[in-house]
Amino acid sequence: MTTYSAPVRDMQFVINELAELDAIAQLPGFGEATPDLVEAVLEEGSKLAGEVLAPLNKIGDQQGSSIRDGVVRVADGFGSAYAKFVEGGWTSIKFPPEIGGQGMPSLLATALEEMWQSANMSLALCPMLTQGAIDAILIHGTDQQKALYLERMVSGEWTGTMNLTESQAGSDLAAVRTRAVPNGDHYLISGQKIFITWGDHDVADNIVHLVLARTPDAPEGVKGISMFIVPKFLVNPDGSLGARNDVHPVSVEHKLGIHGSPTCVMGFGDKGGAVGYLVGEEGQGLVYMFTMMNRARLAVGLQGLSISERAYQQARGYALDRVQGNAAGEKGRVKIIRHPDVRRMLMTMKAAVEAMRAVAYTAMASVDFAEHSTNSTERARYQARVDLMTPVVKGWCTELAQEVTSIGVQIHGGMGFIEETGAAQHFRDARITTIYEGTTGIQAMDLVGRKTMRDGGASQRALIQDMKNCAKELEPVSELAGMKAALDAGIAAHEKALSWLLETGESDANAAGSVAFNLLMLIGTVTGGWQMARAGLAAQRSLEAGIGDSTFLQTKLVTARFYHKHLMPRADGYLQAILAGSEEIMALAEEQW
Repeated sequence: MTTYSAPVRDMQFVINELAELDAIAQLPGFGEATPDLVEAVLEEGSKLAGEVLAPLNKIGDQQGSSIRDGVVRVADGFGSAYAKFVEGGWTSIKFPPEIGGQGMPSLLATALEEMWQSANMSLALCPMLTQGAIDAILIHGTDQQKALYLERMVSGEWTGTMNLTESQAGSDLAAVRTRAVPNGDHYLISGQKIFITWGDHDVADNIVHLVLARTPDAPEGVKGISMFIVPKFLVNPDGSLGARNDVHPVSVEHKLGIHGSPTCVMGFGDKGGAVGYLVGEEGQGLVYMFTMMNRARLAVGLQGLSISERAYQQARGYALDRVQGNAAGEKGRVKIIRHPDVRRMLMTMKAAVEAMRAVAYTAMASVDFAEHSTNSTERARYQARVDLMTPVVKGWCTELAQEVTSIGVQIHGGMGFIEETGAAQHFRDARITTIYEGTTGIQAMDLVGRKTMRDGGASQRALIQDMKNCAKELEPVSELAGMKAALDAGIAAHEKALSWLLETGESDANAAGSVAFNLLMLIGTVTGGWQMARAGLAAQRSLEAGIGDSTFLQTKLVTARFYHKHLMPRADGYLQAILAGSEEIMALAEEQW
């Protein structure tokens, strides 16, 4: 089974019941974001995902991309699919109308992006990276740069990239060596970048590279890094394309997964220097790049959800079709979905996917409130939540995706290990998500350092209080008593872990790094449980009121109960690992390894 059908009903449930679409629609500029409009947009987006993008997923995996005549040529069908994507206006959903966007909430765009990433992760990476480049220019670019580039990028006519790392730098961007020499009203860029997603291709007329480089007098370290716009084709003052810039793809990486996405080594200045234009001030490049990076991290977390949904759909379809073995109390051979262990695996996949969706969507709803609320106190509160949840969404969702896609292979048995079924592709494609835009370890250290130690745990305590408020709502609902007990235990584990870190982190220099991963996974697990508890409450209330599809709501209740009984206990395991501290982790001398 290689088809994909967007889970529109669950998307709508999360958007309406958990992510507070009604409140978002009250924010300035979002009055048209009604449930009816959201439903219509999701239905149309689902058609594009299922009928246009998904059929190309396996083709992209098999064909990959290659350089011919100095240009990267992508897999068959990718160009026409991207053209349909652009024609439908899907690239412009969340951007402001003044730059050609449709001005819809990030929440709605998130649901659509889940569809794209599930249907064809390799192809969907192209508009995903473009969105980050748009955000950086919109926030930090000059009026002239905005006028010259943004509308064409928002429309999808041009695409965008991030050019950060180099072979000697890896995640340590302080080691970047690419140079930028002033030359009149521009700079001449020279150097080489690696791992550039959609760094070159033949599906759009121009590519707007955002490049980190050092000016001649720049200090060493991160303070010496500046950001430059380096277009593939130079742009004339009237917006028309001029000569080819001195930037080209050196090679296309051969990767474990996402074969359809051209990941390039990019060369700048081989013929004297690529023309680049400074964004903002010199020395602020890393600050500006994090505008792109933080959004990209949320988007990659969403990829973890998306590829998990695709793997779940395939595993479910296989389990409903495959006949093998006997089941207790039944005569003859049965479909494997009758086997309890297969059901255990499917329920783990289903519950994990729905928890990830709820966590990711509510985090993006916080982005809408943080950016559009008219109340400054409310904006600050939601921004603090966005800051806290960004590493959690990125790290927890992508780590969980490794498990979910692996289970998908397992449900297929031996056929899962065979490429023809497609199950292995999802497993391979998911693997990159824990690595790019900052590894899970980097996310975890961001969570512990910037998002916990720096504010004394204040943002986590605010999150814990929201979870406690939910637990109180569960108390009078006898049908959800098991959820309340599990949520209470998860909250207690979170509180104990936070207290231990704040007390020990100051005295043990290795404590933060040793426990960061487990803290991130604990928070993700408990936050997922909180959102599933909220989903259970919403489903129970709707059932009691006789509102909605009773079968869907009853299924939601079962899935929420499964999460709390089978996945929430993981929180205590993460807690015990945190309380173990750094001693054994750091005990071995180098010669003992």
